[in-house]
Order: sequence, then C-alpha cells, then structure tokens
Amino acid sequence: MTTPLLGSRTLDRETAKALPPGSKLPTLVQTFLFAGHRKTFFPRLRARYGDVFTVRLVPGSRVCVVLSRPEHIREVFSTAPAIVHAGEGNTALEPIMGKHSLLLVDDDDHVRMRRQLMPAFNGAALRGYSEMIARLARDEVEQWPIGKPFRVHDRMRDLTLEVILQVVFGVTDSDRLERLRPLVEKVVSVRPIIMLGGFYPSLLKLPPWRTFLRAQEQVDEILYDEIALRRNDPQLAERNDVLSKLLAAGNWTDVELRDQLVTLLLAGHETTATSLAWAFHELARMPELLRTSQQAADEGNDDYLEAIAKESLRLHPVVYQIGRRLTETTTIAGYKLPRGTTLMAAIGLVQGDEQNFPQVDEFRPDRFLGDNPPAPGTWIPFGGGTRRCIGAGFSLLEATEILRAALTRYDVHPVRQAPEKPTPRNVTLVPSRGAEITATSR
Repeated sequence: MTTPLLGSRTLDRETAKALPPGSKLPTLVQTFLFAGHRKTFFPRLRARYGDVFTVRLVPGSRVCVVLSRPEHIREVFSTAPAIVHAGEGNTALEPIMGKHSLLLVDDDDHVRMRRQLMPAFNGAALRGYSEMIARLARDEVEQWPIGKPFRVHDRMRDLTLEVILQVVFGVTDSDRLERLRPLVEKVVSVRPIIMLGGFYPSLLKLPPWRTFLRAQEQVDEILYDEIALRRNDPQLAERNDVLSKLLAAGNWTDVELRDQLVTLLLAGHETTATSLAWAFHELARMPELLRTSQQAADEGNDDYLEAIAKESLRLHPVVYQIGRRLTETTTIAGYKLPRGTTLMAAIGLVQGDEQNFPQVDEFRPDRFLGDNPPAPGTWIPFGGGTRRCIGAGFSLLEATEILRAALTRYDVHPVRQAPEKPTPRNVTLVPSRGAEITATSR
C-alpha cells in the first residue's frame, strides 16, 4: 500500500512544531531553489538551521527532512527497509522508468528483483564486460580532436550511451543502433518538468509529455523486440551482455526486463559521463597529477584510476541527495518523524564537509588509497544499505577503462584555468561549460 506524502493535507499543527527547523519561504520558491540551486541552497540552510533541517517541496507542500551528518544517514540506511521506502521516495520516476524498476519497488518485490539482478553485476560478470568497454573507449578517444578545444562532457555522454546500448542492452546490429541512438538520447535527456507527470498523471496527455512518451514508446518497441530475439537465441548462455545474463539468471516478464533496462540506462548514463567529465576537467588543470595518472594508466594501476573516479564523485557529486519515505512514525537524528515524511540524505553536504575530508575543496585521488581510507558513511555517491546502487561496480569499472584509454594516448589541457561551476541538468549537476579541454598526443 502506498504511503501518503506528509504535506499540507496530512500535517497537523502540533506535529509541524516538532519537525526540524527550516525555511519559511513559500513551497514554490523552495522547490525552485532546490531544483536549480541546491548546491548553494542546502549549505545555506545547514548554516542557518543546523545539520538537520526541513524543506517543503511540490507536490502538496510535502515535508522533506534533510540529513547531513554521516551518523544520521547511517540510521536511515540501517533502518528496516519496510520502514524507509526508497521506491516510494522515487515516485516521480515511474512514468519514465516503469513501475517495476528496481528504484521504484519496495519490500519483497525489491528483494526478488535485486536477487535476480545480482548475477549480472558480480565480480565475474564485471570482468567479462571489461574488454567490451575498453574497445568502445579506445574507439571513442581515437576520434578526439587534436589541439582543438572540445566539450569532454558531450564526448563522455556519447561514449557511456554506446556502452549502455552494446554492453547492457547487447545491441550490436548497426541498423538497430542507428535507430536507437537518437531515440534513447531523447529519453535520457528527460527534463524535471517531465517528471511532474509522476505526481500529476493528467499532464501526460499534453505536450511536452506526449512527445516524450512517443519517443519512449519507440525505444520500448525496439527493446521488446530485442528481448524476444534474445529469449529465442540458442547461444544465449555464451553472450556477454547484461540483458543476456539477466535472462539466463532470472525469471522475468518482458515488462519487468524492460523497466530494469531503462533504469540502467537512466541511472548509468548521465551519472558516469558527468563524473568522468569532471575528472578530466580536474586532471587538465593539475599537470603533476596528470603525469601521475598517466603513469598509473601506462602501468595498469587500476586502483589509482579507480581512485580518480571516486574522488571525482566525491568533489563533484553528480546526484546531490537521495530520498526515502517513512512508512511509520520513526525517530531519526533525534526527531520523532511521522509517517509519510520524506528523508533526504544530502550526499553533497556530507562529501563537502571539511570534518569528513581535510582540504575538502582539493582534488586528491590518494584519499582513496593506502591504509587510511575515508570513514564509513562519508563517501556515499551510490547510497548505502540494502538499497546501495547495484551498478556501482559497473560504473567504476567503466570509468577505469575510459580513463585508461584516454590517459595512455593524450595529454589534456584546460581551455580556462578557472574551475567550471556545476549547473543543474535534470536531476544531476554537470560542468557549466561541458568541461572544455584540449587534447594533444603524448
């Protein structure tokens, strides 16, 4: 049963007084600041109201309690999944990902689907994907312009999309790839306004929602056809893509498979592309660190390349916060929070805190190497607990192979020495100028 959101219609006056302090700005203003300026809005609220504070967002002036201390977020991650529903916290994604998406289901459905997904993302499976990813990465970086500025974020988006299409979906037919690329690009470029359809279904009948849904339907047609072909493939067990491994390991309906594939597309495309763009942006501005990174790439030091990816995700969190919805009254961070409260674990506030990461504004991959790694709960780009992102290992593998392909071939230089600022793109924060760099042959 769906838990009603705690908001203007379900919040009584006495309960409101017991909530953590927060902004008194109108809900629409807070929603605007959250959507477009959360990287500055949340730190200001924490500075004014403390480590736990309340914001109110559409729809229905829903109550969102923001947590910024690792120990408070660990409370959320360690609370019984039946009490902190992650699926209900992602309701706005349903028109895009589908109701069977791993991100949208809770309780027994989540356990069942996660168990069926695991074989496609365990260590052995990841090792099987590495050469395919490496080949696609080499093909992409060979096309980089030499000595001319370009937006590396755009190139990374093209590359991570190709990885999704060929390594995850398993589509290799050139004609089908040509059809899929522009359609999938429309789907992954979904804007926040489209997500309102999850709260207001009547909008789905109007432009731009109708246009988006048409592109989604065309992608679905191809995916369902691919699923049907794969089910009847006598060489299914020998195929080395995610879709084939899912079919071999689980008992899925076509709709469930479609929803997992679209989830992997949306969750794994923009996030990995953006974290890589930020990594190249930082390396281009730090010549000594670039040389160290190139040496690691030359010598096959995957631990160091992975540390670059991790530090990029720390310093430039692509997703600034993750949500849960309380299904019953629960005490979190010392507050007795009522059923329906949305909890927000503020990844950006935790990873941007000097107490958790000394020299917090510096790009230092060595934080993730040696005998003194970051304290538990301070690096959480993939969430935590039973809902930790199932594709975390795939994302780090992909980043490692792409960094290797580029760093063994090129020196990278900044177009401007000043750092680019993050700007919102849908639910992510991306480099405002696309992480412009220049590449020259080594």
